[in-house]
This record gives sequence, structure tokens and C-alpha cells, in this order.
Amino acid sequence: MPSTQDWINDPLAVVEEMFAASQNNSNSGWETKAVEFFQDQLKERDTHTLVPSLNDVPLHYLKPNSLVKFRCLIQDMFDPEFYMGVYETVDPSTKTKVRMLRCGKYKDVTECGVDFNSRNTVTAERQTFYCVPIPGENPWVKEISSSCLTEARVVPSTSYAPSRQKRSYEEDDDMDTQPQKQREPHAGMKIPSEHHGNGDCKRQETEAPSSQTASASHLDLNFPLPGEKGPSCLVKVYEDWDRFKLNDTLEVYGILSVSPALSALADEKDASSSLLDPAESMETAEEQRVHSPPASLVPRLHMLHAKPLPHNNPLLPSAALEDNSAFLSSTLSEMASVREEILSYFTHVLLGDALAAEYLILHLISNVYSRRDVLPLGKFTLNLSGCPTVASYTERFYQIIQQLVPSSHYLAMSLQNMNQMRLVPKKDYVANRLVSGALQLARNTSLFLDETQLEQGQLDTTGVRNVTALGNLISWQKVDYDFNYHQMEFPCNINVLIASEGRSLLPSDCQIHLQPQVAPSHLEESLSSIHMHPQASSQLNKFRIYLSMARLLDYSISDEVTKSVEDDFVDMRKDDPQSISAEDLHRMLVVARLLSLSLGQTSLSRDSWLRAKHIEMLRRSRMEQHKCVNGNEP
Repeated sequence: MPSTQDWINDPLAVVEEMFAASQNNSNSGWETKAVEFFQDQLKERDTHTLVPSLNDVPLHYLKPNSLVKFRCLIQDMFDPEFYMGVYETVDPSTKTKVRMLRCGKYKDVTECGVDFNSRNTVTAERQTFYCVPIPGENPWVKEISSSCLTEARVVPSTSYAPSRQKRSYEEDDDMDTQPQKQREPHAGMKIPSEHHGNGDCKRQETEAPSSQTASASHLDLNFPLPGEKGPSCLVKVYEDWDRFKLNDTLEVYGILSVSPALSALADEKDASSSLLDPAESMETAEEQRVHSPPASLVPRLHMLHAKPLPHNNPLLPSAALEDNSAFLSSTLSEMASVREEILSYFTHVLLGDALAAEYLILHLISNVYSRRDVLPLGKFTLNLSGCPTVASYTERFYQIIQQLVPSSHYLAMSLQNMNQMRLVPKKDYVANRLVSGALQLARNTSLFLDETQLEQGQLDTTGVRNVTALGNLISWQKVDYDFNYHQMEFPCNINVLIASEGRSLLPSDCQIHLQPQVAPSHLEESLSSIHMHPQASSQLNKFRIYLSMARLLDYSISDEVTKSVEDDFVDMRKDDPQSISAEDLHRMLVVARLLSLSLGQTSLSRDSWLRAKHIEMLRRSRMEQHKCVNGNEP
């Protein structure tokens, strides 16, 4: 049994050992056993914390061909590719056949002396995903995740000398290695090749194009949000790739490949591309550039195990809640008291408006838990109207939310942004890739739309399309990706909060008009006291756990309570049938569900239903009063 350091630092040795042992038994199922070995190792208590993370450790500190993990979103899915799963080697000096089969799985580069005419060569297929760090992941998530991996950060930096990054590709070319996909056409089939025509030869930490080093300034890493940092990655998937979908969030464990030979091949390809007949290549130059970027900038990760992420809050257990009964029970018992604390905090943030604070809590824990036909159930888009336009209130309000939720994005709905931003992802058929847009977000991302930034002017075609996309996102929790000749619906689960002066021009599930209890002259003083001091991080962590936990809880309604709700609805319509509609009832049921979950209750009680009716009555009364005062308000 390999030691922990063996299977983390040299996972290929474990794979090759199992492959070699299988040669005497054709039915050994070594590939399944290899995957199960790594999965079993990672299930051991806290073992996953020993594996270094691409999100936290700069690429040049990671040992090539070691086991690493990557917390990511599947931004694009490329076409399947062929590789040499098994090949036979030849001694290059004597041309004597070495009767030894080699395993080509989990590799980009073969060993020396491949016999391309061997009948034992086995061609296999793998899928490639283009993965990016989770868009909008907030700094506190990165800091806590990084602090949990102190030991993992030490391992690669001590076992792998950083001086390695100073070697050029020319020096590495002296090594007798052969990129698999360069040689595979000898087998008689077209194989896509790993290459790129430019790129610095030194490994470096990557970040978004806006602040990238000169060598990568031409390379668009295709992050959905501007200003994002971190590596993108080409993840090679070997089995069951149909279980993954675009925009899934995963934690991928795999073998890191940053072979300089991949970029050396790219240089050769670029130098000869002008001499080739375009008809001889299935890929355009642009497609080759996008699909085979330098490994020093976009490393390859050969997947051994992938864990779907229901959330990316590092304060919660990574396993399912039902598998952590002790954590679940202790957290549930404290939720009612934490709710009072966060309600008080939000009341202060919302300038003394306790009712708006109630609805803000409900919004932040909302979640699309199911879909009935096209209708998403559980969404709760909140329009907070009446927001002050002074003292940068909305920006400060967003910064508070940013401190509490794992992933978020602030979108100022200025005329310039609406007319110029690309919100909807679009298919680029020349490069054969999906060009990302700002609405290509992970599930449970909080999207803050600042409508107070909208000024008078004309929306152009792009602006109208962007506003329509936001409306569809809010109403149907879907984004229609642009495939030029048609649109394709992609369901999503994004919490949208709209801050506006009057009623938003966008639809919402619930509108509440802010009633500040702070005089305008004291607004700046009140806002400056909102931010928690670093000493209060334990309080912030309580709030972060609370909001994420409430989202993950199951919920049910008993037959008895259902009958009670139906009777209440009939009674409310008796006196005035126009006073409450089916839409109002649906909203009250959503509010009751969220109210129950916010108290740590997984089923609806009679008390929670009555409380939901009460706060809905207060909200509707406030909106009626506001409508009377502002007759021109829609």
C-alpha cells in the first residue's frame, strides 16, 4: 500500500504499478481499481486537506505529475479526443523491441521510443472540459480555504525545487519525450493536437487578462466576470463524462500536467502552419490556439475523482449534511438565536428598517429546489426600492452581502454597462468555443443589480437584449445562450437582489420600499459604523454558516397544515375576492417556507404560517401607503 506522500506526489507510479500487474490478467479491471484506490484514500479523515489546491498554490510551486485539486466551474465542453491508452516502446539505440507495454492514461506525453507500428497499441477516447475558478467567489472563501491547506502548501514547495521554473522549453526538448497527440496520426486517425503558437516558457501564476503578464496578454482565459484571478484549466475526463453538465461546480482531483513539450509542439505547428493546405487540417488556427493554450498558463488536469459541490462555503462540512448529524443538530439548535442576531445586524444595515431586514434574510436563503414544467419553485427575487443615492449606499450595502455569501457579483445597471457588457454567453464557431458572459454563474450566486446607477438615455440593441436576459433570469431562472442560429436554454439558480429608487423596471417576486429610520444628515455616520471589525470574524462566520445552512435544509408541509392554509385562503377571499389572488397565495407560501427554514424548522407549522401572513400584510400595507403618497409610482 503506497504511503500518503507516494500517491499524492507520484500518483502515476500507483497507476503504472496497477497497469503492470494487470498484464497477466486481462480481466483485472485495473482502471476501475485505480480510480477506486484514489477515491478510497480521499475518503479517509482529513486526507483531502493534504492535497494541494490549484486555487491556493501558485502553479510554479506545484510538482508536475503530482495529485492536485481544483475548485471550479465547467465553463465549456470541448469535443472528445483520442489518445494512446496503451503503447509499446522500442530501444532507440538498438531498435530492439522491448516487450513492455506502457500505460498512456492520465498523460499528455509518452516515454521515449514509441513503436507506432505495434499491433498492441490501443487508442482510447477522453473528454476535455475547460474549467475556471468559481465566478464571483468572495475573498473570505479563498482565505479560509487557503488557511485549511497549510500542510498541503508545504509539501509541493519542499519536494519540488522552484528553480525548475527557470528552465526553457529548449532545454526540456533535450529530454526524449513525445507529445502523445502529435504522434497519434500514425495510427491512421485524425487526432486533435495540443499546441499553441506563442507563450512564455516559464511557469507562472495566472490571472484575468486585464492584469496578466505580457506573455499572456493575448490569451483570453474566458472568465465569465471581469477582473477574476486564478488559473483556468483543461480537465481531461476518462469515464462517465455524461454525468457532468455545463456550469456544474466541482472539486476535481487529478494529475497535474504542465509538460513544456506541449508548447514546444505548438511552436513547431505555428512555424509550419503557413505552409499547410487549410483543407488538410480539421482545426482552424484560432481553434488550435484556444483549445491548446500553453500548459504554463492553462495547465492540464487528468481527472481521477470529481466531487460535485452543493455549496462552496468552507465553513460547512464538504460531505452531505445527513452524513454530519452532529454538525447538523448543533447548528439547527442555534439557528433561531443566530437569526435574531443577523436580523438586528441587517436592521442596522438597512437604516433601521426591521421589516426590510426580515425580507432580506428570506431572500438570501432562497433557493430553486424544484421545477414544475417551466416554473422554478423556491426563487425569491427581492426588489428593495427607496434606496438612498447618497454616500454610495448601494455599493456599501453590496460589500456587506459580499462578506456573508460565498459567491456574489455587483452589476451596476448604468446605461454604458447595459449597452456594452456581454451578459449572455455566445458560441464562437471559428474558435469552436463558448465565449463566456457575466450571467454564466454558479448555482446560489448572489447577483446584486444596482438600478440606482441607471441614468436617462437610449438603450441600444445590446442594451435591450441584456435587460431582456436579466428579466428572463429573474422570472424563469434560465439564461438563453446565443448559438448564432438558435438559442439554447440553460437553467440556473441565482439569487437576484435589485436595489432601486422607485419600482424596478425588472420583474421581481417581492418588492419592499425601504423606510430609513436614520435622518439624512446622519446617514454617513450610520453607514460608517456598519462594517464589522476583523475581531468580529467569529460573528461573521456564524452568519455565513447560518445563511448557507438554511439554503441546504429539506422542507415539507403536512396534510394538516395544507388543509389549514387552504381554509385560510378561502376565508380571506370571502369578504373581498379581489383582496388576494392565487399569485399572492403563492408568494405567502414561499415566504412561509423561507421563514420556517430561517428558524431551523424543516416543516411548516401553524405559527410560521400566521407569521408569514402577518409580515406579508405589513409589506402590502406599506406598499399601498407608498403608492398613495407617490401617485405616479407604478
